[in-house]
Order: sequence, then C-alpha cells, then structure tokens
Amino acid sequence: MNPNSELGPALQALIRRAEQALEHCLPPAEQSPSALHGAMRYAVLGGGKRLRPLLVYAAAHALGEDGPQLDGAACAVELIHAYSLVHDDLPAMDDDALRRGRPTCHIVFGEAMAILAGDALQALAFEILSEDKGDAAIGMEKQRVLGRACGAEGMAGGQALDLAAVGHTLTLAELEHMHACKTGALIRASVCLGALSAGTDAATLNMLDRYAAAVGLAFQVRDDILDVEGDAAVIGKTAGKDAADDKPTFPSTIGLDASRARLRELTTLALDAIAPLGTPGVLLQELAHYAAHRSS
Repeated sequence: MNPNSELGPALQALIRRAEQALEHCLPPAEQSPSALHGAMRYAVLGGGKRLRPLLVYAAAHALGEDGPQLDGAACAVELIHAYSLVHDDLPAMDDDALRRGRPTCHIVFGEAMAILAGDALQALAFEILSEDKGDAAIGMEKQRVLGRACGAEGMAGGQALDLAAVGHTLTLAELEHMHACKTGALIRASVCLGALSAGTDAATLNMLDRYAAAVGLAFQVRDDILDVEGDAAVIGKTAGKDAADDKPTFPSTIGLDASRARLRELTTLALDAIAPLGTPGVLLQELAHYAAHRSS
C-alpha cells in the first residue's frame, strides 16, 4: 500500500515537490564513489511518508509562505530522517531487515556502506541548510535547531534511551520522554524550520511547537499500535518486532485501549494548539489526523 494514498491532493502535491527536491539534491548514482551514492539514494528515494518535509511546507503555508527556500529545509529534515533509519536498522541497533517494504540499506549494500551512507546524508543535510540565501541569523538558527534535534538531546539520545530500555519496564512518563527525543525531536524541528523559513514571532513558534510535540508523540503511539495490529505487507516493516525484542511500547506499558485513548488526547492537543491559525492551518490539521490514524 502506498503510505501517502491516505493524504489529500494538496499534500500529495507537496510530496511530489519534496521528491523532486530530494532527487535534485542527492549525488548521481554513477558519480564516484558510486557505491556510496547508490546507498544514499536507496535510503532516501525508496518511498516513505515524507511526513517531515510535509510539516515544513505546512507550517510555512500556515504563515503565508511558499517560497523556494522551503525546499532546502524540507530536504534537510528528510535526509536526517533517512540517515537515522539506516543507522537504526543496523545489527548493532534495532537489527531490522525490512524497511518501506524492501530490504534495509545494510542488507543490500553491507553494514560498512550503510554506516557511511548515513554519515554522508547527515552531512549533506547541513550543507543544504548552509546554502540558504536568506537572512544569515535565521539560517544559523535553522542549523542550530536541526543539530539539536539529531544530537544527544534529540534522536541520538532517544536511541540511547531506547537501547537501554530493552528488557526493562518504563513508566509512561519515561516512555514518552524517550520517544519525545527519538521521534518527536525531528518532527518538532521540521515544523520549526518551516516557521523560521516563513519568518514569525516567538509566540507563534511556541504555538507551533506545542502542536509539533503532540503530533510527534501521537505518531509514535500510532506506530506502537501498528506494531501490534499491523500487517507487514501494509506497514512495510516487520510487525511484532518490538514485542519480540522485549522493547517497552505504549501498548505494553499502558495497554491497547489506553494507548488509543492517549492517541485521541494527543490529537486534540495538537489541533487545539493551532486553532488560532484558522483556515491557513488546514494542512497542519490534516497531518495531525494522518499521524494518528494512518494505516502504515
């Protein structure tokens, strides 16, 4: 199943825009070192929800901006996301063989090349952001926001907490903190980069950040529910793997019914946060619903 078929035409158009921008920013596969470039392109261009680029575009659109500078920010967050998936799938991490319905990067290209591809994708993300021709101070802030999101206070820290949690029981607060770092940090950064690209004030940034924090956590709760109920052919990765690996999840911590209730609560928090935007926030509203109700 195409993970993007559940989205409306406006978001579908933005996915196509993101895909074109990603194709343009990645090195050609035939360019030396071709094995590395092939692995990078495999990791990025093999499908996916493109939620993070969509959040960049949607946040900027809500503030009246649709300029070409959004493409750089959209590519940067997706490259970071792709790099994180490549590294998370490695045997030393989550040891996954299936991603987006096909073999993971290290299965196809080997562990060493997968590590290098992830490294190169992360570097390329910051190179792209550094080429922003807009206000220099805003450009530096975008790089700071993205750097923090993928570092020890963000994705890397969340992954460390995730690895340490295997075989242990976490409280709901501990579980939510782990996922706020591992998954939520980059989602929050995506919204922030879109808002910064549009130019806005601190109050609006705070409003959008409250939305993004709720969406990020809702996305993970839905992911955990799908790991229990989902079909690998639909979700594009191995179903039931978290339970098999003895990893704490929302269903294992609070049960399926409570997880669904938490999902509804988080969706309401997200929508309430951006209610002052009115009609311009319609794409953000759609993405909040998608994060909570997607089938893959």
